[in-house]
Amino acid sequence: MAPRIGFLGAGLIAHLHAFGLHQTDAPHTIAGVFDPDADRTAEFAAGWGATVCASEDEVLDTCDAVYIVTWTSEHARLLDAACQRNLAVFCEKPLAFDGPRAAAMADTVDAAGVVNQVGLVLRHSPAFAYLRHLVQDPEAGGVMSVVFRDDQYIPVQGMYASTWRGDKERAGAGTLLEHSIHDVDILEWILGPIASVSARSANFHGLDGIEDTVGTVFDLASGGLGVHTTVWHDVVERPSLRRVEVLCERRHIVVEGDWDGPVTWTATGSEERSLEGDDLLAACHQAGLEVADPDGSFVRAVAAGTPAWPTLRDAVRPHQVVDAIYRSAADAGTRVPLG
Repeated sequence: MAPRIGFLGAGLIAHLHAFGLHQTDAPHTIAGVFDPDADRTAEFAAGWGATVCASEDEVLDTCDAVYIVTWTSEHARLLDAACQRNLAVFCEKPLAFDGPRAAAMADTVDAAGVVNQVGLVLRHSPAFAYLRHLVQDPEAGGVMSVVFRDDQYIPVQGMYASTWRGDKERAGAGTLLEHSIHDVDILEWILGPIASVSARSANFHGLDGIEDTVGTVFDLASGGLGVHTTVWHDVVERPSLRRVEVLCERRHIVVEGDWDGPVTWTATGSEERSLEGDDLLAACHQAGLEVADPDGSFVRAVAAGTPAWPTLRDAVRPHQVVDAIYRSAADAGTRVPLG
């Protein structure tokens, strides 16, 4: 039977996941939706054929799996409620305000034995999957240097209209935790463990506890060095963009565009090559890489009762790295080792 999918939260990210569900061929139905903002609930229901529910409990009592796409402070409470009903759970990132609370949430789903997936969707990105494929090819040699820039206009405005992201009681922190935990996860997924970090942060918008600029220097356990910069600016005309440059011993790779590319690379003794869009997706499929359908993957796992990916447990490590970056920034860039 096609799983019934409920939604707790009806903001932009909920719409993006509903669109992903609409695009997938995995059988499902969208069931109930609840958001404290009644207008958002009604808009989501009208757009995706969902039932307007009067409460969180009504959503949870009428579905087989639930998307938790609320502000961060509510994730753990709603996860507990879903697990008590033995529901499969897709929980947006970040899971929580810090690593220990993220680990407790992973413990909750593990103890309940429910199918679970976290919104670290860039692991399904064709661009980053192919970057990982190129980096981990033995012909590339070891990773020597990484430069990763992630910039986005501060999402309290524009199409995001997420005013809660300016409130530390609901968001926990700013651009690093709320947005670039994606990057931290991708860095270790592609390059292997980060051994230590040294960071500085700044706050241009004056929102209490919501940093909008973080620069981090990191050492890889394999010996390479990297720099990561994340910025929330006010250039509303500019889309959210990531650019990654990796220099290996015998291969140079650049990613521009965090989903469809292009991915461009030059190797010792060969001409520059580049892939993007459908050509990039085809190359990923040819290489046997799991890409492009995180919502469909979740629904298929729910229907089959098999593990989804990435899990809440997979999200604990990037939370721990983010914690270390914040500790370093709070201590004027002191180097913080990671286990």
